[in-house]
Amino acid sequence: MRPTRSTLRRAVVVAVAGTLVTGSLLGAPAQAAPASPASPDAAAALATKLGDRAAGAYADSSGTMVVAVTDAAAARQVRAAGATPKLVTRGADKLRAATSELERSAKIPGTAWWTDPATNQVVVSVDSTVTGAKLERVKAAAARTGGAVRIEAEAGVLSTRISGGNAIYAGGGGRCSLGFNVRAGSTYYFITAGHCTNISSSWYSNSAQTSLLGSRYGTSFPGNDYGIVRYSNQTTAQPGNVYLYNGSYQDITAAGNAYVGQSVRRSGSTTGVRSGSVTALNATVNYAEGSVSGLIRTTVCAEPGDSGGSLFAGSTALGLTSGGSGNCSSGGTTYFQPVTEVLSRYGVSVY
Repeated sequence: MRPTRSTLRRAVVVAVAGTLVTGSLLGAPAQAAPASPASPDAAAALATKLGDRAAGAYADSSGTMVVAVTDAAAARQVRAAGATPKLVTRGADKLRAATSELERSAKIPGTAWWTDPATNQVVVSVDSTVTGAKLERVKAAAARTGGAVRIEAEAGVLSTRISGGNAIYAGGGGRCSLGFNVRAGSTYYFITAGHCTNISSSWYSNSAQTSLLGSRYGTSFPGNDYGIVRYSNQTTAQPGNVYLYNGSYQDITAAGNAYVGQSVRRSGSTTGVRSGSVTALNATVNYAEGSVSGLIRTTVCAEPGDSGGSLFAGSTALGLTSGGSGNCSSGGTTYFQPVTEVLSRYGVSVY
């Protein structure tokens, strides 16, 4: 989402529990103990291990982890791991080829794409600015994939958005939201969106810019969408929580990877706390300012000023608000930079 400024208009914005076991040599067949249900991380790791014989993992409506696979042998491995297999026609190789076609032919501002393991397709969304010749380019690229790509219309205009958790203000103007407080040993920082930290090296806690929070330590946008600011006051430990905009806070104790079907919440300084679910991972979004890849796609709404804000599930940090389309009145789609990538890049951790 674009930075909000007092002098500028606001921008328009991834079980069948059980393995059959033969009975003992004496007596009737024995009932095997069911395998433990696969965790989201275990299911994702299994899909990766299966390589081109798999096409992703997701949670179904009951919360059971499903792994899309292309053959019976892979399905048996999935069952043995405690997840549910789903036979599909396209493996990871075919979906990668479809994505490569979009990268070559349809990298147009206002488009985004991701793999939908439930339908075994790559989905490309187009916002209201993708019309005429631009839309025909997207349609032609999709047609060349032989059904591996489907096109969806996205309401509104796809753009970056600024803010998250409590408000933070850029030197020279602009408001974003703080994502998460992090630390490396005894040194404290906060992380937010890179399209926020790109615009200023100094960040304040008030719009009058009289209370300095800290100075930019690193930034990455486009390509990625994350930045980190080092607190100027290192004598006071910053709280490792997220503001819920009802007078209470959610303690954050870990960082993790999101999965399709996961229920999540987002905190931002424009629209407060909003809920939704994860609909895709590794999404590529083509903003007017450039493309960002590897994003989490959700049904959570957001508006200008919410960029950089916290995406979390319980006490687990998941992402930083990057951008999206729509709003919190009519609903919308929001994309998030995975937080684990940021922590690894700068050698910091949540607490």
